[in-house]
Amino acid sequence: MVTVRCTRKLLQRVPIAERPAAPSTVLGDWYANVLFSRPQQLVLCVSERSLLPVVLLAKELHTLAPRLAVTVGQVLQKLGVAPPLIDQELGEMRDFTYGPTQNRRVLGSLNDFMFQLSWHLHDAPDKDLVEHSLHLAETPCGPLGHGFPDRMTVELFQSARASTEALH
Repeated sequence: MVTVRCTRKLLQRVPIAERPAAPSTVLGDWYANVLFSRPQQLVLCVSERSLLPVVLLAKELHTLAPRLAVTVGQVLQKLGVAPPLIDQELGEMRDFTYGPTQNRRVLGSLNDFMFQLSWHLHDAPDKDLVEHSLHLAETPCGPLGHGFPDRMTVELFQSARASTEALH
């Protein structure tokens, strides 16, 4: 189970759950905001636990969460996360709800990434959205102790794997 926690702009366009459940994913809930850019509108999503950014097209917002899961899988694969761990994460992301934002730390990082993405789109318009996501993931973030979302994500999955192996 995962909740896509949307900013006000985005909440007006998706069905909201009354009481979102706690996340069962390694990356936690996802925070999302709309970026109005040309030639297309985008949605930037950020993982609550690792601040991993993922960029999606804003079209067909009713399919946002399933498309987020697919793109998360592509980004995790590029980061070198083990396929069984990716499959488990995506399996947990099948059950989702939409809800309002709650964490100011994540919102601040989301806003920073929005600004960076707008410039990166201008400088590298030919890159695909996964490449934009990976570029943003290499940005040091204050809430991570100036760590990097891509590295933090890999560490979280390594810890999850170690915990799973310890149970067996």
